[in-house]
Amino acid sequence: MTPSPPKAVVLLSGGLDSATALAEAKAAGFACYALTVLYGQRHAVERNSARAVGDAQGVVRHLELSIDLQTFGGSALVGDGEVPKDRPVESMAHGIPITYVPARNTVMLSLALAWAEALGAFDIFVGVNCVDYSGYPDCRPEYLRAFENLANLATKAGVEGAGRFRVHAPLIELTKEQIIERGRELGVDYALTHSCYDPNEQGQSCGRCDSCSLRLAAFEKLGLEDPIDYAGI
Repeated sequence: MTPSPPKAVVLLSGGLDSATALAEAKAAGFACYALTVLYGQRHAVERNSARAVGDAQGVVRHLELSIDLQTFGGSALVGDGEVPKDRPVESMAHGIPITYVPARNTVMLSLALAWAEALGAFDIFVGVNCVDYSGYPDCRPEYLRAFENLANLATKAGVEGAGRFRVHAPLIELTKEQIIERGRELGVDYALTHSCYDPNEQGQSCGRCDSCSLRLAAFEKLGLEDPIDYAGI
């Protein structure tokens, strides 16, 4: 009798990175359970992309949870201030940007941990990478290691020794170009993804926010056309 594949919970935003992280989890032999968190972000169009990506990659189950971090404010992504546009790449590498959402990854990983424990799963995948952790404190490798330690201290399954929780960040050391190349090897359809911080009412990407700029630059460096729709481009 063939054993069932191990289960993994994958945080799936619908963006380029999370779509690739999901593909990595599948390639590693996991049965994938996708979790999309709607946290009050202005770019909720990502939800539709997350659904499309999850369907295309054949997740076992896809849950959507709403946690309204907009109530707290503190980030341009939840409408507290304007999303920066046309910033040079060197500026993005310094300081914590206004698009940082207070404790967002801690909230999301906690929800993923809760579902993983309920499923009897011990593996959580997240799509953070070196471009992210240059500016976001909750994308750093040391943060992920600390959360992993917390997961094993704060859960019944961890304390009783049923297994050891692991937080996988398979893209952590990759640039955007390397992520795209790896995703193409794994068959990721980037036309289904959405990365923009400030899309228009039609869901078109702005092409000018930090996320769009990094994405467009990566495709350009690879000599590829970004398959998503941009306003005015």
